[in-house]
Amino acid sequence: MLKKKRNLLAAGILLLITLMTITASWWLPANALEINSTERLFSPSGEHWFGTDHFGRDIFAQTIVAARVSLIVGVTVALIATILGTITGLIAGYYKKADFIIMRIIDGMLAFPSLLLALALVAALGGSVTNIIIALSFSFWPVMTRIVRSAVLQINSVQYIEAAKTSGISDPVILTRYLLPNVLSPIIVQGTFIFAKAILAEAALSFLGVGVEPSTPTWGNMLQEAQIYISIAPWFSIFPGIAIVLTVLALNMLGDGLRDAFDPHAKSTKKTKRRRGTKQKYAA
Repeated sequence: MLKKKRNLLAAGILLLITLMTITASWWLPANALEINSTERLFSPSGEHWFGTDHFGRDIFAQTIVAARVSLIVGVTVALIATILGTITGLIAGYYKKADFIIMRIIDGMLAFPSLLLALALVAALGGSVTNIIIALSFSFWPVMTRIVRSAVLQINSVQYIEAAKTSGISDPVILTRYLLPNVLSPIIVQGTFIFAKAILAEAALSFLGVGVEPSTPTWGNMLQEAQIYISIAPWFSIFPGIAIVLTVLALNMLGDGLRDAFDPHAKSTKKTKRRRGTKQKYAA
């Protein structure tokens, strides 16, 4: 996977954003929450690289600090949704009786768009980082369950699984030692996509006014505040938007790279296409 420049670029962008966020307090030229009424809506300059907002706060400092909330929400949601989805997917794919019950619940949840479901949950629970994590984890868990279940169903009838069942090995051992290692690749790939979707969903919820408290710098809150001034201060919304695009794009590129690395069928398909293209080239 690391042989492709695209994957290296994606990993480099994510590593840079993470390091900048972690070490922000050491090198940031300004305080993200410092209000200066005499410097309202200043355009980008040497003193304020990304300009200032309607309270005179430095947008560059806010963009870096706001990445903390997005990364924390994305990582936590990806971990919770992956763990819950893996457990329920293994159970649904292995036990036929449990499969019917679990999948009917999953189908009912998937009938609602994930963002709409998260919006309803956050509205009921209240806007905070913890409640957003709970709502998004509950929204993205069904997708992981279906992916893990389909992967388990594909290998559930393989000879070594049947041999393990007939030899008297207990079900927990079969699930953890035989099935789980063979479905890790789609789990890891889907986990990166959930990470990206969680960042987008958190920004969308904050933009709609039901996310994190307005006093907390987040990319969604910055965009929500900037929409009024988009005609006179476009930099207020451009730079947080660029940060969201870069982060989500890097995660999606990394997920595609992981999928290509883990999927031998995709590799063989690409090699076949290359050979056909070479033969057609020489034939021409």
